Amino acid sequence: MIRYHARWVLPISSPPIRDGTVVELAGRIVYVGPRETAPDGVDRDLGDCALLPGLVNAHTHLELTVFRGLLEDLTFRDWIVRLQALKVAVMTPERFLDSARFGIAEGVRAGITTYADTCDSGASLEAMRERGVRGIMYQEVFSPTADPIAVSDAAARLAEQLARHELFETELQHVGVSPHAPYTVSDPLFALVARSGRRIAIHIAESDAEHRFVTEGEGPFADGHRARGFPVAPRATSPIALLAKLGVLDAHPLLIHCVRVSDTDIDAIAQSGSTVAHCPISNAKLGHGIAPLLAMLDAGIPVGLGSDSMAANNRMHLLEESRIAVLAQRVRASRANALPAARAIELATLGGARALGLADRIGSLEVGKEADLACFDLSSLAGSADADPESALVFALGAEPAKFVSVAGTPKVWNWELLNEDLELHGRVVDIVTGLREHI
Repeated sequence: MIRYHARWVLPISSPPIRDGTVVELAGRIVYVGPRETAPDGVDRDLGDCALLPGLVNAHTHLELTVFRGLLEDLTFRDWIVRLQALKVAVMTPERFLDSARFGIAEGVRAGITTYADTCDSGASLEAMRERGVRGIMYQEVFSPTADPIAVSDAAARLAEQLARHELFETELQHVGVSPHAPYTVSDPLFALVARSGRRIAIHIAESDAEHRFVTEGEGPFADGHRARGFPVAPRATSPIALLAKLGVLDAHPLLIHCVRVSDTDIDAIAQSGSTVAHCPISNAKLGHGIAPLLAMLDAGIPVGLGSDSMAANNRMHLLEESRIAVLAQRVRASRANALPAARAIELATLGGARALGLADRIGSLEVGKEADLACFDLSSLAGSADADPESALVFALGAEPAKFVSVAGTPKVWNWELLNEDLELHGRVVDIVTGLREHI
C-alpha cells in the first residue's frame, strides 16, 4: 500500500481534511482520512500541498493542440474555415498524433487525468492509450446536407472508423460519437446517430451564428451553405429544441457549451438526463458569451468543465478554468457568493465525472474508487491556504503545474516532472507549427 500524505486532502464528496492521507492499493483507494489513523504502508509525503482527485477535462480537441495562437481574433465561421483549410493543407495522421500527444502532456502536467475528446482524425485514442490516461474519444462525423447518399456515406465512414477504434479500447480509454454541430450535421444524420446506442457528444447552443442558422436559416453559416448549393431553412425554435425534436436528447448526450440556452431549453436538458460540458474561457475568447451555468446547476444538470481546443483557449488548465467560471458567473449574477470556490473545484472533478458517466469510478476520493490523483503545491501562498484550501486553489494558485499526478495508481508526474516524457516531441511539434504558419 502507498500512503500519500498532504497538508490538505480534498475528497470533494466530503469536507477537506487537514494533515490527511490517501492510501492506494493496486490502483484503488483503500483509505481517505487523517494521517494518524491511516493503515500501514509505504510513505509518500507530498508536503504543503492540496491532494485532490485527478481533474476531468469534459471537452477537448487534443489533435488541435498545434493550432494554438494561429487563429486569433477571427469571427467564429472564419475561425472554423481557416482551421479546416490548415488541417487539409498541412496535417497528416502522424502530425495529428503528435499534436494529441503534446496536448496530453500539457494536460497531465496540469493535473488532468481524464479527457473527453472530440476528434476527427482518431489520433487522440492512440495518444491516450500511449500515455495511459483515462478518456473518451468521441469520433466526429459530418454531413451538412440531408441528401440520402451523403448521409449514407457519412454513416458508412463512421462505422468503419468505430470498428477500427474498438480494437484499441481498454479499461481506461473508450469510444463514442460526436455529430459535430447543427451547421455541419443534417437532421437525418443527427437522428441516425441518436439511435446508435453510443456515447454521444455535441457542440450545441454555442454561438449567435449557430442560433440564427437553426432558428432563422440565416447568418454566416447559412450563407456558407447556400454558397455550396445546400438548401437552408429554419429547423427549430432553438438548437436544443432541434435535438429534442430529432430524438437526440433521448440518447442523453454530453452537450458542449450551451451558451445560448433559454429556461425552456434548460428544462428540456434536465428532463432528458443529458449533461453539459461548460467551457468558460473558450466561450469568452471566441466572443460567444457567458453560459447560464447557475441556472443549469439549479436545474440539476450534471456539468463538468472543459478547456476546449488550444486553438480556442491557448492553455489547458482546469484550475484556471474554475477561476474564470466563478468570476464569469459572479459578473452574470452580480453576486459575490455566486458559485463558491468549492463548487467550482467540484465541477472540475466530480462534476466532470458525472457528466461523462464515470462518477462510480473517479471524481472524488472515496474508498473503492480508482486512484486518479492530482496534487498542487501551496507553499508559495504563505499560509493563506490554511483558512480555505479550495479558495486557494481557485483564486490564489494560478495556472501552476501539478506536483504529483497518478492515473489508476500509476504515477504520471512526480515532483513536477512528467514521467516517461518523449524528449523529441517538442521539436516535432515546433516543426508542425512552422509548417502551419507558412500556410496562413
